[in-house]
Amino acid sequence: MKIAAVLFFILASFPSLSLAALNIAGIENITGLKGRYIEKEEVYRITIPHEELKVSALGISLTPPQGLTSWAGFKKPRDKAILSGDIVLLEDQVNPVMSVALDSGLSVTALHNHFLRESPRVMFMHISGLGDEAVLANGLKRVLDKMKESLPAPPAPRRPRIGAGPLTQGVIEDALGEKVEQSNGALKATLGRQTLLYGEVLGSSMGINSWAAFAGSDKEAVVNGDFVVFENELQEVLKALRASNIEITAIHNHLVMEVPRLVFIHYWGTGTSAGLAKGVRAALEAQVKAREEPPKHAAKDGR
Repeated sequence: MKIAAVLFFILASFPSLSLAALNIAGIENITGLKGRYIEKEEVYRITIPHEELKVSALGISLTPPQGLTSWAGFKKPRDKAILSGDIVLLEDQVNPVMSVALDSGLSVTALHNHFLRESPRVMFMHISGLGDEAVLANGLKRVLDKMKESLPAPPAPRRPRIGAGPLTQGVIEDALGEKVEQSNGALKATLGRQTLLYGEVLGSSMGINSWAAFAGSDKEAVVNGDFVVFENELQEVLKALRASNIEITAIHNHLVMEVPRLVFIHYWGTGTSAGLAKGVRAALEAQVKAREEPPKHAAKDGR
């Protein structure tokens, strides 16, 4: 059975559940942050753009839309709420913040890089939790407070090595085959997928998405982003990205115990905006092709 068909069968096996009352005001009061409610997915999502982080990779100054944004999503389909999030940390912050997360009852499900050769070094810690939203919000607040407390002095900024812009939106959209949106100086495309965690459907606003952010100029651009793939899609997407001379910077999980199992690929490339967009498109097409074919390593009897 194809992966997509398996996912449809799994999702259809769970009865439709009405949204329990998610205490958004309580979450905002505890965290001191205002988020956005995504009605389509019944998720309250908080984002924290890290303007204070002065990070560069290969001399290119990075902005929050290029991955320097922490986020946390809350969803409450029944009597317990679900928290899923991604926390941006400098190296020296990792262990102090992780200890606070664990002491607060949150799960740490992944720790990894998104870039190569960046300065200062940046790590990404994924967290999740199941329980009362006030308890989850308190845990998130403690994590965010520890981040601020342990933030080291910023390094001197480096001179960018990409074009000063602008990027032509139509050029990228034609080459990519997808719509992009303006996001704080970058052009960004986001494509959602779905999986199950704790028996509930998670989608784009809970972090189950592929994205590509373009910055610079049409002649001198940079793209970075994230592919979310099923296990049997991984190798073909990697091959497509490398064939387009796009670097792979990380391959890892973001969640644990999700169904179907997901793998996340982080990538980075420089070149013309059209050439980079074509490279990302080739990977998207390779992903679709792999999705439509059975895994090559599967046993002949289907086991």
